[in-house]
Amino acid sequence: MNQARPKARLSRALGIPLTPKCVKYFERRPYPPGVHGRGRKKITDYGTRLLEKQRLRHQYNVSEKQLRRAFDEAARMPGKTGENLIALLEQRLDAVVLRSGMARTIYQARQFVTHRHVLVNGRRVDKPSYRLRPGDTVEVAAKSRTMEPFVVSAAGAHVGGNPAPYLDVTISALRATLLAVPPRAQVPVICDVQMIVEFYSR
Repeated sequence: MNQARPKARLSRALGIPLTPKCVKYFERRPYPPGVHGRGRKKITDYGTRLLEKQRLRHQYNVSEKQLRRAFDEAARMPGKTGENLIALLEQRLDAVVLRSGMARTIYQARQFVTHRHVLVNGRRVDKPSYRLRPGDTVEVAAKSRTMEPFVVSAAGAHVGGNPAPYLDVTISALRATLLAVPPRAQVPVICDVQMIVEFYSR
């Protein structure tokens, strides 16, 4: 079975392609999976908020417990809760590995971290949820750089048109430094954060 299919079905359910491979499946059938996918009735307000929450959760590949914990922390911080939530998620190590172009997808970024290929400030870190602070530098371990996935990454295969402004990236060296707390306007996630705040605040 094609490994892209489960994520393709999830992408169709969420209304967004979760990986580059899912784009072709999503474009071919841009409606929810199942026999009633095309003709589903208008969803409720609760359903709309739930969908936005699920979109955010799956774009970062986090569990419900992890997302709820991040929301509770964001709510205790000064400023807007939704923007705080995005910033907290974007400072995760796996998210920075993805945004820097070292990985093709958030799933691959998580795998790179858990398999101990990634260093933070020169020390090996194997927790995808590890939160970076401005000034922290992420890089691929020297012994791992000759592996095919990293050779591909170092060639710039996963670098988008506009790199995240809050990162200083040297992709040929597989290195990135977090320059600042990521502002919502610069984070390329698709969701309505206000609806997520309303979902958790109900």
